[in-house]
Amino acid sequence: MDADRISRSADRFVTISDPIVAGIERGWIVHDASKLDRDLHVEADVAIVGTGAGGGVAAEILSMAGLRIVMIEEGPLQSSTDFHMLEREAYPNLYQESAARKTKDKAITILQGRTVGGSTTVNWTSSFRTPPATLAFWRDRYGLTEYSPELLAPWFERMERRLDITPWQVVPNENNAILQRGASGLGIPTAVVSRNVKGCANLGYCGMGCPINAKQSMLVTTIPAALDRGAVLVHHARAERFSLQRDEISGLVCSALDARDQTTLPYAITVSAKAYVAAAGAIGTPALLLRSRLPDPQRRLGARTFLHPVVLSAAAMPKAVDAFAGAPQSIYSDHFLYANRIDGPAGYKLEVPPVHPLLMAVTMPGFGVGGAQLIGELRRLQVILALMRDGFHDDSQGGTVELKRDSAPVLDYPITDYLWEGMRRAFLTMAEIQFAAGAKSVLPVHESAWPYTSWKQARAQIAALPMEILLARVVSAHVMGGCAMGAAGRDSVVDGNGRHHLVDNLYVFDGSVFPTSLGTNPQLSIYAIAARMATRLAQTLGRTTRPPKV
Repeated sequence: MDADRISRSADRFVTISDPIVAGIERGWIVHDASKLDRDLHVEADVAIVGTGAGGGVAAEILSMAGLRIVMIEEGPLQSSTDFHMLEREAYPNLYQESAARKTKDKAITILQGRTVGGSTTVNWTSSFRTPPATLAFWRDRYGLTEYSPELLAPWFERMERRLDITPWQVVPNENNAILQRGASGLGIPTAVVSRNVKGCANLGYCGMGCPINAKQSMLVTTIPAALDRGAVLVHHARAERFSLQRDEISGLVCSALDARDQTTLPYAITVSAKAYVAAAGAIGTPALLLRSRLPDPQRRLGARTFLHPVVLSAAAMPKAVDAFAGAPQSIYSDHFLYANRIDGPAGYKLEVPPVHPLLMAVTMPGFGVGGAQLIGELRRLQVILALMRDGFHDDSQGGTVELKRDSAPVLDYPITDYLWEGMRRAFLTMAEIQFAAGAKSVLPVHESAWPYTSWKQARAQIAALPMEILLARVVSAHVMGGCAMGAAGRDSVVDGNGRHHLVDNLYVFDGSVFPTSLGTNPQLSIYAIAARMATRLAQTLGRTTRPPKV
């Protein structure tokens, strides 16, 4: 495979270098477990399970400290050479359960990456610091005194520099501009999204893997940096369980997976290390610890796992929107996120999603002739989403990661009346904004709704919609919690440095450590917090990296 390929951009041809292909040609140590013909054993100073936001950052920082690193990834190693902006390829290849992972009751569809780079390879690049109100709640309720905007600022700055995170300077596409115009007409403030991109061509297919390596995901930044320093990557390998001896992990057992259907192959992968980092995401990490039967006397493991449950509103606009083209998310509003106390009624963040045919078809209500008509309106369709914050109220306890009979994880996530009330308010807000922006009709994404032709009609009908599972279409791309951090073991699994309260050499460096949802897109929070935790771990292991100045 050639490290360079030719791509046509506008009316010129450009050469795109694939850093993954080039690195393999340079001699990276990469094992594709789907091609093993014998058992594999790897020894390292630190074993990292997962290569997403937490695992990727940890791998770079720990390798910079001179530590031997092995990274274990369940998904494939794919790169820009493999990314063709095609939904039919991206979803089965790059997402958990072909982008159709669902909660236990099938009420919520969960989009999670399953590839080297994790969800950073397929997310829409939106990057926000942890909201100060969220950090204040963590300090007050969970004793996380080092988690303040001031103390975290150097870590955010470090990762923003590393990953080129800056406010998007390009004029927003029409999908985002409609949110901006409609909100402005109603006096609702909006702001510009920061994105982790460099040399972005404004293609709009971020969710299918960046074909020009503009997205500064772990796939093209921290993981190549770690591999260049001698780290080992094993992909198509599922971490099954840790082996526990007394109060320490003595090893990690993994299964090799068939690249076609993820079934297990007859070869085992074992890993020995001084320290182990779980960074498999807020469903994968609790599941791994549950399979390992680690001590959990307070039954906190897997509990209080949070989504940002999302509801959507679709509008038919007079002119083409082409919401499949251009930066997917560039405008947002936090006006309704903290309109009340943080522990009051559910707040929500407003953004827009890209609208691609397959994702639209499986999300929108209707079927048959009605469904075909909606697809026919694809070019004129504008969609707003409301991202619900969860975990700050006694009536919002999130969900629980459980193991099925085959030891695969499933998230049990009841949608409470507390959330349903917030979702109804969100439907009303989104419809009002869309009509203010000139929509001809607005359709809340709900099986009992139909296209409403005026704000007056929408307001009356949305107020009467039955807010029930499988009627309101609910989705989420953000999973947090399940291995919460806290000062005390009675209400958490790990401490503020990610170290397990009861297992000395086990650490958790991903979004599962969040005690609540964030109320905003999580990737930048995971980057910064993982950078802080990994630096502390390097110091614990006797190697030094320079922490950012405080």
